[in-house]
Amino acid sequence: MKLTTEPPRGIKANLKRSYAELSDAWLDDCKKETIYRKMVFGVAFFHAIVQERRKFGPLGWNVVYQFNDSDLNTSFTMLKIFLDDDSPEVPWEALVYITGHINYGGRVTDDNDRRCLITTLEKYYCTDNLTDDYFYSESEKYKAPPFGDAQSYRDYINQLPEEDAPEVFGLHDNANIAYQRAESDAMVSKVLNIQPRISTGKGGGLSPDELVVEKAK
Repeated sequence: MKLTTEPPRGIKANLKRSYAELSDAWLDDCKKETIYRKMVFGVAFFHAIVQERRKFGPLGWNVVYQFNDSDLNTSFTMLKIFLDDDSPEVPWEALVYITGHINYGGRVTDDNDRRCLITTLEKYYCTDNLTDDYFYSESEKYKAPPFGDAQSYRDYINQLPEEDAPEVFGLHDNANIAYQRAESDAMVSKVLNIQPRISTGKGGGLSPDELVVEKAK
């Protein structure tokens, strides 16, 4: 049984997790193999984006959503079913609807968040994503790698940046200020919570230092 765990931090870590168990046999198991591999990377990247947007607080989503691996795995399954159809055309509208409105959108309660989700998905579920020169960000650091085996995709993921710039999420650089402030507040809060409580009242008992001295005696 596969355990459900917290998602890793960062797009690179998310993609590494998504591709950790993908094999060549799994990637080959589709009639439209070339398209399938491009779009598998696209939906895996989309999955990383929607999870990582949570770190920006209200700038990322109006509501915090708990997207998980089951959303991604279901999207992989539906993608294969649609591409295995005998039709020569890729049913983009149907794929966006199933993946965006049902698989992921089923968790979304805010209308503006739903619009953001669908608009983000359309960036990866599109004809341009089937080419090798289509980039996911203006910095051109992210794109679906060329056709290759499973290890070649993992090698590509390993060379991605460790730190994610806000531009890959479609956000201004100032979005990092809100994220860093929230991280600092959370860290300070945790440090304060684990500090020992020192009582100054007369009947409050021994202080931590006095307790150590007593133990030593």
